[in-house]
Parts: sequence; structure tokens; C-alpha cells
Amino acid sequence: MRYLSLPAKCAPVALLFILSFFMAFIPAAPPGKKPVVIAYVGGYRGLIANPASIMVEKLTHINYAFVDIKNGQAWLTNEATDTVNFRALNALKFRNPALKILISIGGWAWSENFSDAVLTEAGRQLFAATAVDIVRKYQLDGVDIDWEYPGVPGEEGNVYRPEDKQHYTLMFKALRASLDTLQRETGRPYLLTTAVGGGRYFTEHTEMDKAQQYLDYVNIMTYDYKTSATGLAGHHTNLYGSTKDTAEASAHRSVQIYLEAGVPAEKLVMGAAFYGRGWTLKDGTNRGLNQQALKGARGGGYTRLKDSLINQQGYKRHWDRKAKAPYLWHPGNNVFITFDDERSVRAKCKYIKKYNMAGIMFWEYSSDPKGYLLDAIHTSFNK
Repeated sequence: MRYLSLPAKCAPVALLFILSFFMAFIPAAPPGKKPVVIAYVGGYRGLIANPASIMVEKLTHINYAFVDIKNGQAWLTNEATDTVNFRALNALKFRNPALKILISIGGWAWSENFSDAVLTEAGRQLFAATAVDIVRKYQLDGVDIDWEYPGVPGEEGNVYRPEDKQHYTLMFKALRASLDTLQRETGRPYLLTTAVGGGRYFTEHTEMDKAQQYLDYVNIMTYDYKTSATGLAGHHTNLYGSTKDTAEASAHRSVQIYLEAGVPAEKLVMGAAFYGRGWTLKDGTNRGLNQQALKGARGGGYTRLKDSLINQQGYKRHWDRKAKAPYLWHPGNNVFITFDDERSVRAKCKYIKKYNMAGIMFWEYSSDPKGYLLDAIHTSFNK
């Protein structure tokens, strides 16, 4: 679920002001309605390590990552381990009967075949049918689509077309129809969700106002705003901008983009990063924040960061009040690391409740096995 950094058309300042004004008057969430907490759990490496340790009492949904596409069909690349993982995840419902488990199709490396798969009506019907067959066979609860780059280049070898814009919508129409057919068979509802890039490039190459009518949740990947090893070192999962540039990437700006594109706030899910990104810099100017990087440096999962690096081994934690985001700086090695911590996810949860958003999702569970960030989310949503 990497965020794709592409040049984006800057929204006019006036429009951003209007959207900010609008958001200030979104009504509070109805009493008793708790936000969703969606964990992406990776099965693409093989067997999930110790699935029984997953804190499912603090989750509402698990999106299983990932299912691939082959010959236009949803396809279990690692069927031997995927099927074991499905059984293990379903067993977690004994501890949380309300838990929903979805297959997530695509991802950064496996999005390249979407354009071909949904090119025709027949293709869309086949893709939808095979995706829902997996849900049916393994008694799951829905489908999440992680088409990372419709209509744009993406990683090397990706197939894309201008028509992806319309086909993206029609894909969800076909999936929704197929899930509705399954609902008539079983008598229970099924979910259809999607993960989307946080930049304007994504809404310019899709029809989110039309697509959202088929979707239960739109999970915004409000992370990976900085990815280039030799670009600027800066926040990769900040709630607000850290500079005076109104086009600076941030979770707040991403939410505005999707509201502008026609997705209602009650379907929008904000992303949290359970991992950090790092860079090595030439010198200590501004402790590395928004400075030119020389090369990438190891970030790692939040459990590692908290237990081994934060205010340890020469690293000092700093807080950007404007961005509502933490970062680490090592003055001896000139290393900058950006990440989410308990304070920043609490700020995101407060924002979600204030603006009546659907909830929060995170990539991915195994990056914080001790549950530091999930505990902060759970506490924030259950005050």
C-alpha cells in the first residue's frame, strides 16, 4: 500500500479555504457510533506470524494483503499459506464476533494487471466473480481493492490507460453486483472498500463521486508522502503541513481532496503508518526537516523505533507542532526518521471524530507487534 508520489495540480488557495470552512461545520458523529479501526495484515510473505496474538478486540476489520490478479482473475498467489491464514483469521472471530475480514486485491507490486482485467464488461464480470468466489469459499466478509495507480504510470511495467478512469468505477459496480448476489445466497451483507492515494493525481484519474456509491469505505493512504531516497527529508504521515506551502502533502489536505471529489466524510478512513522512513543528510540544518537528503536510511516498524531508537542511541525525538507529527534526529550521523507515534495517532483520532469520518486504518499490523499505536487508537476512540 505504498503511496505513489506524483506531481499534482495545486488546488487554488480560495478552494482550500472554502473546504476548510466547510469542514468546520461538519456535524459531530452520532452518539454511540464508534469509528472503524481497519488493520492491513500481510499474508504476502507467507504464513502470518502468531495470528493468535493479533489484538482483535481493538479492531473492527482486517484487510488481508494481498490477493493478486492473473489472466484477469483474482488469484491466490500463495494458496497453500493463504488458505491457512484465512482459517487462522476466521478463528479470531471467536474473540471478536463482530470482526470483518476482507481480501485486499492489488497493492504496490500487484496493481499492474488491473487495467487489463477490467478493460471490458466481460472482463469486469470475470474479475468480480472470481474475487467474490474467494470470499464465498473461505467465508470472508468482503473485498478491498488496492489499485494503486489507475491511469498513471506507477511502478515499471505497469499497464495503464486513460480509460482506467471510467473502468475504475465500472469495476466497483461489477463487484458490488457480485457481492449482492452472494448476499442473496447467504442472507448476510458484504463489504466493498478501496485504498486510495492521498494526492490529487488519484482523484484526477478516477471518478470518486461515482465510485463511492458502490463503496462502504474509502481508505486514504495518508502516508508515504515522502519516499525518494534523494529528495527532501520530511514528514511522511503528517496530519497537517509543516510549511507555508498550501499544496504540501498532509492527511488534512488529502481529506479535503476527497471531499472535493465527492466522497462523503462518513465514508472516508484516514491512514496511520505503523512504520518509519529515514534519510541521511549532509548536515544538521533544521535537524533534517524539509532538507535535501543524500540517501535513504533505515526506519523500521514502530515497536523497533520505540524500544530501540526514540531518545536512545544518539537519536532524539522532536515534535512538529504545526504538522502534529514527530521525528527523530541523530546529530552525530545526520539521520532523520519520520513516523507516527502515540501522540500523532491520537491527534488523527481526534480529527476523525471531529469531522465525522468513518475511522482509521493502518499499514500494517506486524510493524508494531506490541500494539503501542493500536492501544493509543483504541483509547482515543473509547473515551
